[in-house]
Amino acid sequence: GDGSIGRDIVATVRGVAVNPGDLTPLDLAIYRVKERAAVCAPYRGHEVCGMGPPSSGGVAVAQILGLIAPYDIAALGPASAEAWRIIGDASRMAFADRGIYLADDDFVPVPVRGLLDPAYLKARSDGLRGDDALPEVAPGKPAFDHAALSPGQDWDVPATTHVSIIDRYGNALAMTSSIENGFGSRVMVRGFLLNNQLTDFSFASHDDGRAVANRVAPGKRPRSSMAPTIVRLQGEPVLVLGSPGGSQIIGYVAQAIIAQVDWGLDPQQAAAMGHLVNRFGTFEIEAGTPAEALTPSLSALGYTVKAGEMTSGLHLIAVTPDGLLGGADPRREGVALGR
Repeated sequence: GDGSIGRDIVATVRGVAVNPGDLTPLDLAIYRVKERAAVCAPYRGHEVCGMGPPSSGGVAVAQILGLIAPYDIAALGPASAEAWRIIGDASRMAFADRGIYLADDDFVPVPVRGLLDPAYLKARSDGLRGDDALPEVAPGKPAFDHAALSPGQDWDVPATTHVSIIDRYGNALAMTSSIENGFGSRVMVRGFLLNNQLTDFSFASHDDGRAVANRVAPGKRPRSSMAPTIVRLQGEPVLVLGSPGGSQIIGYVAQAIIAQVDWGLDPQQAAAMGHLVNRFGTFEIEAGTPAEALTPSLSALGYTVKAGEMTSGLHLIAVTPDGLLGGADPRREGVALGR
């Protein structure tokens, strides 16, 4: 209440021996928490609601689901390379749009309605009707797009946490929090680590003469990939979920929704299944999981496949007629509890 912690933060930041900052007491005094509307989109009779700009998570997850909606993913099943071709190239389309358009909409016009417009998604989805991997994926041209923008350069380091909660009264919470990179900025004040979120900005302001939407600016909030999500059916929550994991969060959350809505997995099965994520063309497959069995089939479709560790931290709660079902990602220390 006396502002002493603020003074300590400013003094610490300005006194860091390596790369000292320019933070001032005024910077802290003028900062305000902003409440923003959720981004909601339909998927197979459900309403998927997530976090809007400056996070790219809610829009990208909604785009992936909207792009695959015309295809019978349920019939293909989770072991089908064809299902993952559709999901993977839909994700590439979402990431191409993300790189151009998503940023803090207090500073840059973000065409959220255009990006989620059913006609726009249908036109983009038609490009998934081939038999092989798309050779290239370019950003689309959604309605309300009036700016000549260019992708930027950001790091999107994975160091985040997520919790999903439903209380005894039926209130639902999906909360993702990040300090960007393990131990944040490596600077601690009164036992609290300061974040390193500046790396979520693009440090290149222009590319080929075109402005970058997510460029650094005073007072601007950086783009993230956080995707805390609540899925509703007839207006009531039926699924609460989210995950840490840098920009792979988008793939983890989309996959978990597909796993439950299309493939009928329960929350724990959805949290534990091997990951397949395609952001920029390379199909990333979680090493040491059954997902690796898809490597030859995806390679035959024309993808470069890379196996590696994919440390998600999914926390899921499903609301069923028989009560709540929880799932905690076995890759981390999370746990599902209830009483």
